[in-house]
Amino acid sequence: MTDAIEFNAELIRRYDKAGPRYTSYPTAVEFHHGFTADTYAQHIALSNQRGGPLSLYFHVPFCDTVCFYCACNKIITKNRQHAQPYLENLYEEIRMQAELFDTNRVVEQLHWGGGTPTFLTHQQMRELMAQTRKYFTLADDDKGEFSIEIDPREADDATIKLLRELGFNRISLGLQDFNPKVQKAVNRIQTEEQTFSILDAARREGFRSISLDLIYGLPHQTVESFSDTLDKVIAASPDRLSVFNYAHMPELFKTQRQIATADIPPPQVKLQILHRTIDKLTAAGYVYIGMDHFAKPDDELTLAQQNKQLYRNFQGYSTRAECDLIGLGVTSIGKVGDAYVQNVKTLPEYDEAIKAGKLPVLRGVELDEDDKCRRDIITRLICDFALDIPAIEKAYQINFNDYFADAIADLEQFAQDGLLQYKWDSIEVLPAGRLLIRNICMVFDKYSQQARQRFSKVI
Repeated sequence: MTDAIEFNAELIRRYDKAGPRYTSYPTAVEFHHGFTADTYAQHIALSNQRGGPLSLYFHVPFCDTVCFYCACNKIITKNRQHAQPYLENLYEEIRMQAELFDTNRVVEQLHWGGGTPTFLTHQQMRELMAQTRKYFTLADDDKGEFSIEIDPREADDATIKLLRELGFNRISLGLQDFNPKVQKAVNRIQTEEQTFSILDAARREGFRSISLDLIYGLPHQTVESFSDTLDKVIAASPDRLSVFNYAHMPELFKTQRQIATADIPPPQVKLQILHRTIDKLTAAGYVYIGMDHFAKPDDELTLAQQNKQLYRNFQGYSTRAECDLIGLGVTSIGKVGDAYVQNVKTLPEYDEAIKAGKLPVLRGVELDEDDKCRRDIITRLICDFALDIPAIEKAYQINFNDYFADAIADLEQFAQDGLLQYKWDSIEVLPAGRLLIRNICMVFDKYSQQARQRFSKVI
């Protein structure tokens, strides 16, 4: 499979509609409150029967200031004391969750997200990792993939040194855009010196993967202004880049109402920014992994994709498909057994559940065989840009053309438009179809039609 990507503006405009990002299938829209802590416990038992490694996700919801574009679950406060009661509850959840999982299962992947994980003090970070190691067995540094999201405004050299000592070996830095006018419009003032000093510190401390996050489509962005940011980022040579499309949905996210719609670049300018981004990053040697992600040719993500071992979860692309994911903290989502589970969304609800000795489960969804079949298809398409049809037929004892008869016309149209090649034994996504992979996946999603209004545009 070629790793080329073709920018076809006419096709992109034709197919630009709302759809899921497929960090799960079924998506979170299908989670329901009939899924309880007892249901979760049943799926933990199933997970233990199957065995295998574990992945831990910790949600640290606190931020010092609000970024107007942000759609994450966060709590804005300058009072650092708010973190301690939350952490005490989190330690108790760690204990309760660990009691349900076999002690011989090793944690090969760990991620702190938010919010701003480095909102915590150095001592709090030490204690959180100590509590994690008290109840779970973490893989050695050479095998474990332990990552953290960093706001460079909330870290310094000492922070990075501490994080490496605690076991983190991968780091993701939020940047978005260096242009001062854009930064002011989204309330995120962040200098080049702040950003690159943290990147340099991570290199000195031996972090094995450094990623930078950018957003295109923010207010006042132009092709040239974003190109300037890209030039500075390319010169810094991070291992990975995430270049997200800003989804302006003020009806769903209150903080986005602080952004004037008139200041957002029109769709044709966003497409031009995306086109320039792809051209510059691929010319600089980055490989387009898919879904806004780029990586160097020797990066783990690139190698996993080449070996058809790439996976996708709530943190994006991953190299640990075999891990069951335990979500810890408010709003966190896990994947255990044949189910997805999400914790309660507010601090009072979380406190109430933990104080009552209950797992803070809010909702979830159990997967049936149809869900698992469709999830496998969507995962392989979104990770490999290809599908082995006989392998799916064998795994699920189906005739592909009969089972997905309602998708055949769409696949044939995609083929006619040059997005993919569709044969009896395979689907191969072509360079022009890689940017529209979400559209291709949607034809296998039995839920997407009724839920589409809840999702952002694909480009």
